Amino acid sequence: MELQAREGRLIAAAGLGRVLVATAVPVERDAVARALPHGGSGSGVDVITVGVGPGLAGASTGSVLTAAALQGSPYDLVVSAGIGGGFQPDAPVGALVVADEIVAADLGAETEDGFLSVTELGFGSVRHRPPGELVRRVAEATGARTGAVLTVSTVTGTAARAAALRERHPTALAEAMEGFGVAEAAVAQGVPVLEIRAVSNPVGPRDRAAWRIPDALAVLTEGFGKLVPVLEGWNRHDR
Repeated sequence: MELQAREGRLIAAAGLGRVLVATAVPVERDAVARALPHGGSGSGVDVITVGVGPGLAGASTGSVLTAAALQGSPYDLVVSAGIGGGFQPDAPVGALVVADEIVAADLGAETEDGFLSVTELGFGSVRHRPPGELVRRVAEATGARTGAVLTVSTVTGTAARAAALRERHPTALAEAMEGFGVAEAAVAQGVPVLEIRAVSNPVGPRDRAAWRIPDALAVLTEGFGKLVPVLEGWNRHDR
């Protein structure tokens, strides 16, 4: 696991300060870094890998945020970024999705009457909402589709589960494994969070022949190239 952030300066004195981009694996990190000047060094954007799954992603992100705060250079925004599955037909392979909700889709309990989320059980929240104005600007600049991005601990592999998730979360566009963990770490320290996913495969039966991982990574790079100018003009107090 790599937790060494690429050093960066302030993006712009009048705009956003430091941005932490959390990716699960090195190929996602590299796809983001390709969109940044000098791979991120000096751009104000630090790109790290945090591991696969919400638990490891949350712990890794939290440790980096804490270290930065203790050093007197806290982050102003955290972005969970990478590739993921898309719910068809609304998020086809090759689409870019920005989350207006980051949802822990399988955090709860199975009952005789169906699935109950942690929120329904009375034990906390299963969703975080990124800043609405930032989501709108990012979608406008990148052409991304906006909707819920689901975080799951077990990737969906059947049509039945895909349908069940979409029934519980009608606005869901994508599925991944780290966003909610990253969001929990960010929100715990009062830092806004954003999630961006490039769709590499349909959510449902696992058909490797239908996966387009290199294409999705290219979409992620292109999207981040258009994202940075948005961050330069965004103030974290613009909700």
